[in-house]
Amino acid sequence: MAELDVQPKSGRPWWVWLLLALLALALLFFLFRGCNRTDDAADVNTSTEATGVTTAPADGTATADAEWDALNFDLPASAYEEITDSDVEVRGNDDYAIYSVDETILFGLDQSAIQSQATQKLQQIATSMGQRFNGGQVRIYGYTDAQGSASYNKELAEQRAAAVQSWLVQNGNITADKISLHPVGEARPVASNATAAGRQQNRRVEIVVRRAQ
Repeated sequence: MAELDVQPKSGRPWWVWLLLALLALALLFFLFRGCNRTDDAADVNTSTEATGVTTAPADGTATADAEWDALNFDLPASAYEEITDSDVEVRGNDDYAIYSVDETILFGLDQSAIQSQATQKLQQIATSMGQRFNGGQVRIYGYTDAQGSASYNKELAEQRAAAVQSWLVQNGNITADKISLHPVGEARPVASNATAAGRQQNRRVEIVVRRAQ
């Protein structure tokens, strides 16, 4: 009987396997890219932290806060003809004014009740704000020296700012919704707390009013 020459069939050529591998890699690449686009779109819609861009609320709150944060408390003194009392210092520009009064004029030692001698000064401030910034937003900043604890100073500053707010609402023709309180306490001194003169300068109330938008 004649012998049959039977040999096993050879497998697929090597280039076929290479082509399949390349096709698989291409498929994985497009799938991965599609996932990334989905994630990026979600990030744009739900978060602004990655880009550093903040979208302002519809009511303009963020814009208003940024404007207040940009206040320059070191502006040179301004001469307002209606402010004739030397105990009232005014600094400002066309957009806002800062009225500053030494706390010893407004309050007794460690007290938060408005003294009778302060009413004329506060009336001048209220009149000036009405003439120049009628209807504008008002912020009252209360400051103390560094004597005592920081928490006590912050609380005293808040009480004094609230007392000024109450006076302006009751006597200065300013509505309560236009005024906000910002007790600073000892955190922002304008002079050294190492001397009595410096501590006196640090104990103050500043009334800031912005032009109505």
